[in-house]
Amino acid sequence: MNRPLIVGNWKMYKNIPETVSLINSIKAGVHAVTNVDIVVCPPFTTLAAASEALNDSKIDLGAQDMYHETEGAYTGEVSPLMLKDVGCRYVILGHSERRTIFKETDELVEKKLLAAMKYSFIPILCIGETLEEREARQAFEVVKRQFDKALLHIDPSEMERIVIAYEPIWAIGTGRTATPEQAEQMHSYIRRLLNEKHGEEIAQKVKILYGGSVKPDNIAQLMERPNLDGALVGGASLKAESFIQIVKNSVALETQEKQSS
Repeated sequence: MNRPLIVGNWKMYKNIPETVSLINSIKAGVHAVTNVDIVVCPPFTTLAAASEALNDSKIDLGAQDMYHETEGAYTGEVSPLMLKDVGCRYVILGHSERRTIFKETDELVEKKLLAAMKYSFIPILCIGETLEEREARQAFEVVKRQFDKALLHIDPSEMERIVIAYEPIWAIGTGRTATPEQAEQMHSYIRRLLNEKHGEEIAQKVKILYGGSVKPDNIAQLMERPNLDGALVGGASLKAESFIQIVKNSVALETQEKQSS
């Protein structure tokens, strides 16, 4: 099993003082956790303050998006070099809200992914279907299309650096969560796509996260499934108590097994 990865996507929340306060609370709550990789992704305006607050921490900093060009007349965009400068290691790409609200295409997501790889980020590539697509029995077709188009020109030697986040869009911010069985079914399918494209060794090393109304009371059940390597957490990452508990509960079963052996 891959080492769990828990990512907090703060979306368009938190000013600078709130960001620093939340990070300090999370740091205090997870200081004894050594078997989980943790990432927080604040908004662009607080990344510098977040980077400073995380300076003495094992928690990594990520951005919620980026443009694929390094500089130029792209009003409102943020480049890979800007994110590097502020200390980001991870970047979320192709999030469902970018695809649905801001109409990002598969082609644009691919350009961003290639730029992320060029500048040595760890990209978190989001893929997933809408409720309409699931009800039309197109979920696997949609996920395969997004997977194929985003990864079309990725060098196989770099695949291990990419994180894939499966987001059933119908479960984001709705309070609905894919059952552990539904999540495992799609994660297993994504793992199979990786195996077909790059072989079993790489397929097993790539982390596949689940994103969709993840909470402290459902993360343990989700993480019991063999192809779930962590979570992309939205609303529950905005409160220290719930995010800390998600981090701890993501390895609760593993800890119990070690204690009983």
